[in-house]
Amino acid sequence: MANKGPSYGLSREVQSKIDKKYDPELEERLNEWIIAQCGSGVGRPEEGKTGFQNWLKDGCILSALINSLYDDNKPIKKLQPSGMAFKQMEQISQFLHAAEKYGVTKTDMFQTVDLWEGKDLAAVQRTLMALGSLAVTRDDGHYRGDPSWFHKKSQENRRDFSEEQLSGGKNVIGLQMGTNKGASQAGMTGYGQQRQILK
Repeated sequence: MANKGPSYGLSREVQSKIDKKYDPELEERLNEWIIAQCGSGVGRPEEGKTGFQNWLKDGCILSALINSLYDDNKPIKKLQPSGMAFKQMEQISQFLHAAEKYGVTKTDMFQTVDLWEGKDLAAVQRTLMALGSLAVTRDDGHYRGDPSWFHKKSQENRRDFSEEQLSGGKNVIGLQMGTNKGASQAGMTGYGQQRQILK
């Protein structure tokens, strides 16, 4: 973590819970996909969370990853490796913006500091999983790697009903609402009358 001392008390407990969400097996799968997608020129990270973080920290590999999912109109024009913290964080935020345009939902996105400071690398894994799932689902020929590494997202299954079918459905009582078969008002007293108590 960048210029940050150890955490104590509740902060330490929270950080410990966040750290437990990190999946080393998923890290290996994501490493394989990034290398397959971007080519062997991106290298291979050292094993473990710190190696994964340092590999992706400058944002260049992430930018190359999102660019590899497009044909000609690449979303990130400049890939500038830099040692300056501000430039690295800017590169990461460009990746996040491009991933959102690709279709990754905001709830699946990590924050720049999650990666750069190593606060929540499990969130980084979630974002990359969502991106991989979208790439497999699109099936536009840009995905490289084993399709079984990611889940396919569900597709729209549109159904068109005629007016006759729609109006016919209004008369049906759904079973979760109970049934009206056998219902009668036999034995009920009229409104305003006293209740009959039999001894």
